[in-house]
Amino acid sequence: MEKFNFLAVIIVLLMYFESVKSDIPLAPALYVFGDSIFDSGNNNVLPTLAKADFKPYGSNFDGGRATGRFTNGKTVADFIAEFLGLPFSPPYLSLRGSLKLTGLNYASGSCGILPYTGNFIGKCLHFSEQVDLFERTVDRELPRKFDDPEEFSSYLSRSIFVVSTGNNDYVNNYLQPNIYGTSKRYTPDSFAKLLIDTLSQQLQRLYRLGARKIIMFEIGPIGCIPSFTKKLRPNGRCNEDYNALAVIFNNQLSDMLKNLSSTLQGSAFILGHGHWLGYDAIINPSAYGLMNPTSPCCITWGNGTSACIPELVPCRDADKHYFWDGYHLTETIYRVIATKCFNGTSLCIPKNIKELVED
Repeated sequence: MEKFNFLAVIIVLLMYFESVKSDIPLAPALYVFGDSIFDSGNNNVLPTLAKADFKPYGSNFDGGRATGRFTNGKTVADFIAEFLGLPFSPPYLSLRGSLKLTGLNYASGSCGILPYTGNFIGKCLHFSEQVDLFERTVDRELPRKFDDPEEFSSYLSRSIFVVSTGNNDYVNNYLQPNIYGTSKRYTPDSFAKLLIDTLSQQLQRLYRLGARKIIMFEIGPIGCIPSFTKKLRPNGRCNEDYNALAVIFNNQLSDMLKNLSSTLQGSAFILGHGHWLGYDAIINPSAYGLMNPTSPCCITWGNGTSACIPELVPCRDADKHYFWDGYHLTETIYRVIATKCFNGTSLCIPKNIKELVED
């Protein structure tokens, strides 16, 4: 009987320690940068037309709450936070009260890498402004939470940084010749180089501020978004000339990230190689459980080419749609991307997030 009781105690203790272990996050914090793909509410407080703080945005998020996310539910960054065992990173501009040590979100819809991208829509935070805000966080706000500088440095080096930017430098800049002259001044290759050089400078700033584990996502298949396809009427499902622009950028991005990883000591710059998956889900939707890979789920302005019209009821089967509005994807696709980045072998390279946190 004593032997049985001893074994029972051991089993209970093991179960307890396993449950405690499962409550410990895999990383201390998640810091988020980028555009409307990652924005979780920063644009709510900015003077801009690019907002998502009204229904039907958020129809499938936390009981149907519109938070400023440009989708029906969670973003890629939200899923990554969940997988890491962290709360969602709150939007920096809406932060009230005590600073959270589990991460912040600086992403801003309609903005990009270049400071003037998207400015015809209203005020947004371009990437260097987001890094400015993170610098303020590191210099003024976070140090108060740490007694030891080495502990603070360790916290930053173990945190995960995710970035998704560059889409709008094409959608809201290069491919808007009536507003911007960039397509006249730059060839596709030279424009991509301008973006990559500017992006590289900001990623190096993040490194100097203490970031070591940085995931930068590729530009998606922009030639497939309804905002373009419903106006241009391509022969197939996508405008392949526009997609070719994204591929040029993505190829240069891959080389730049490899170079940073090899030259910045102790760094890991991970490529979020998601362009192929985004394109494949449009061309082969049934493989992803989708029925509609071309039309928005919500009713939008401009006959399916723009943002959701406030308060109109969206489609009932958002999980079967690829697009939520004329620009953005549904939670269904974001979940696939985040899952494959977290523990897959072909999306986030050369390491997935699970491997990255173990380093």
